[in-house]
Amino acid sequence: MKIKVDPSNPFNLEVTLCCGQAFRWEKKGEWWYGVASDRVFKSRQTSGILEIENVDSDFAKRYFGLNDELDNVYSRICKDRYIKRAVEMFSGLRILRQDPWECLISYICATYKNIAAIKHMLFNVSRRFGDKVRFDGFDFYTFPPVENLARASLNDLLQCGLGYRTKYVQETARTVAESHVDFDHLRKMDYKEAKRELMSLPGVGPKAADCILLFSLEKLQSFPVDVWIRRAILRHYAAHFSREFIARLREKESLAGSDYEKLSMFGRTYFGEFAGYAQEYLFHYERTGG
Repeated sequence: MKIKVDPSNPFNLEVTLCCGQAFRWEKKGEWWYGVASDRVFKSRQTSGILEIENVDSDFAKRYFGLNDELDNVYSRICKDRYIKRAVEMFSGLRILRQDPWECLISYICATYKNIAAIKHMLFNVSRRFGDKVRFDGFDFYTFPPVENLARASLNDLLQCGLGYRTKYVQETARTVAESHVDFDHLRKMDYKEAKRELMSLPGVGPKAADCILLFSLEKLQSFPVDVWIRRAILRHYAAHFSREFIARLREKESLAGSDYEKLSMFGRTYFGEFAGYAQEYLFHYERTGG
C-alpha cells in the first residue's frame, strides 16, 4: 500500500522513528519493521511515497501522525532562531500515536536508561509475555496485554532486566487490570487532569507522565523535560528565568519536582498548544549535536 506525502505537509519516516519517542522499530535493509501493540508492519519512504505493508492506511496515517498539519505546527512553535534551525534540520518529524498501554510500560522502563537499554528491556518483556509473530521471515513479539503482566511474578519480570523498575511494572499492570484504567477517558481529559491520573500509577513520575500524554494520548501541549531539554533551556532560553534559578539549575545533577514543573510550564507557555512538537525537535537537535 502506498501513501502519497504532500510536500507542503512533509513527513520524514527515518527521523520520526529515530528521534527517541518509540522503541520497537528496527531497520532491515531499506525497510523499517515495527511492532505497535499487537500489530507487526513495515514501512519505507522513497521520494514523496510512503509504503506500508501489513496494516491499513487509516491505521498507518493515525500511527504516524500524518493528519497533523505541520505547516500550522511550525507557524506556532518557531518562536526563535534555535527552534527554527531544529525544524529546518528535521523537517517532517512527527509525533507518533502509540498504544497507551505499551507507551505507559515503555516509559516506566525508560527511567534513567538510554534508548538501547530501553529497547532491550521491552524486547525481553515482549518475548517472554507476548506472542511470537512470523513476518517476512523474521520473528517478532507482540506487546503483552495488561492481564499477562498483571499475572507475572516479580522473578519472571526480573529476568527481563528491568532492575528496580520490576515492582513498578508489576504494580502498575495490576492496578490497570483491577481498576480498568480507561485510556480513552484519559485522552478526553484535559492535560492537567490526565497527568494527575497517570502520576497516581506506581513508577510514573512527571516526565514519564508527560511522555505518555504526548506520545500516546494526543496531548500535544505536553512538554517532557529530560537532560537534553534541560541543556537546551540552559543554552538557549536562560533569559526567560531568573539568574538565581539558572545558577541553581546549573549546580544540580537532577531536577527537583518544582524545577521540573517550572521548565515544563515554560515550554507549554512559550511554545503553546504544540509545545510537544517543539520539545521533540529540540530534544533530537540537542542530542545529535545541534
